[in-house]
Amino acid sequence: MMAQNVREFDVIVIGAGAAGENVADRAVQGGLTTVLVEAELVGGECSYWACMPSKALIRSGTALHGAQTVPGAEEAVTRTLDAAAVLKRRDYFTSNWQDGREVKWVDDSGIELIRGHGWITGPRTVEVAGLDGVSHLLTAREAVVLATGSSPHTPALEGLADLDYWTTREATSAQAIPKSLGILGGGVSGTELAQAFARLGSSVTVVARGALLGSFPPEAAELAASGLRADGVELRLHTKTVSVTGNDDGSVTLLLDDGATTTVEKLLVATGRRPALEGLGLESIGLKPDGHGTLRLSTDASGLVEHLTNTDGFGPWLYAVGDAAGAVMLTHQGKYEARATGDAIAARAKGELEGTPAPWSRFAQTANEHAVPNVVFTDPELASVGRSLANAERDGYRVSSVELPIQVAGSALHSERYEGWAQLVIDEDRQVVLGATFAGPDVSELLHAATIAIVGEVPLDRLWHAVPSYPTVSEVWLRLLEKYGL
Repeated sequence: MMAQNVREFDVIVIGAGAAGENVADRAVQGGLTTVLVEAELVGGECSYWACMPSKALIRSGTALHGAQTVPGAEEAVTRTLDAAAVLKRRDYFTSNWQDGREVKWVDDSGIELIRGHGWITGPRTVEVAGLDGVSHLLTAREAVVLATGSSPHTPALEGLADLDYWTTREATSAQAIPKSLGILGGGVSGTELAQAFARLGSSVTVVARGALLGSFPPEAAELAASGLRADGVELRLHTKTVSVTGNDDGSVTLLLDDGATTTVEKLLVATGRRPALEGLGLESIGLKPDGHGTLRLSTDASGLVEHLTNTDGFGPWLYAVGDAAGAVMLTHQGKYEARATGDAIAARAKGELEGTPAPWSRFAQTANEHAVPNVVFTDPELASVGRSLANAERDGYRVSSVELPIQVAGSALHSERYEGWAQLVIDEDRQVVLGATFAGPDVSELLHAATIAIVGEVPLDRLWHAVPSYPTVSEVWLRLLEKYGL
């Protein structure tokens, strides 16, 4: 029988990834005692298996390709990557999957850490099965925060359960480059990793039931698709995988709905993610799976979980941030949510906040509704923020759009045969930018200007006076506004 340790804190945070760390830090800065509960590595998915290792795998190929597109540099570089050096650099950015640096930050920040599996047993109460064999019974005076991230969505596919396939974790931590790689899914993760592994020497095939990067305008997505094809990636789009079969040599054969088959050394399943809410004891407080058997949380602007059915009399106490909340599954947005939530918890504890926080206040996650920046780090890159044209029309705005190829002095200097595309979505009633999309090499660096324009609701006639430096790719802003008629 485990020894039991009974403790009380102001705030209990289950999950010590990027969102969990940020909400705990804000709560401590607000004067509250806080504990992080984590069963894996402190720092979470982004640090060890997602954002950082994937971008480290991608960056070397992008840098090499960039040099190969500029005369003078092109003649000075080799044509292939050193895969071993790329993997070594990736290992550096994951701290070799050791979390000592993160643990030190937690300790230096005045946050307590308990390593173990935590779950809710009742209002404001969490039990933890410690990895050291000690059981902890924790009580929260103010709040319990779920920051448990997300887990891969596994499709119902014949033969998949019998295979030792990759998820993004195995792909981003791979110690060798497979000769061939099959990828199920044409979203951000599948697309980025397809190009990374193709440039590292794999023969890559992407199979997707829909379009590639379907949430982006077709003009932008096609530029990314062209970049993948140029690297030898085979794209089987609008194609269903009927079954997968393991072979005696460890390879995998995919049967597609057009009758074609393809055999690959490794199979990566990148068909999306869902909030990791299983095993958290949410049923004990009246939260039930939906009609599809999936747990989902509804939160207010401060991250407070709504519609708890059997916690009357306990006041607001349960919050969710990051992927666990399920609103926007992006690390930077999860950290933003966590900062707002941590500040809201501290303010409520001091009696400085009652009810739902005002939009755009430091306690509200208002940007989730209006200005979520998103970058696909393929080569060329795709970057978007705010509403697409279709979403703006659906939300009832009277909108127009302006789009054009990126053909300015800065793009011509950037590289030979620079290809790019840009779009602004305009609210015609208020004359402000509602959304922006850019596609092309290094366009992620254009995105924050668009984010500021949307969040600040900068009128177009004032935005006209934001003069872009010459000769930079940012001059596309001037061309967009000129085409609009300014």
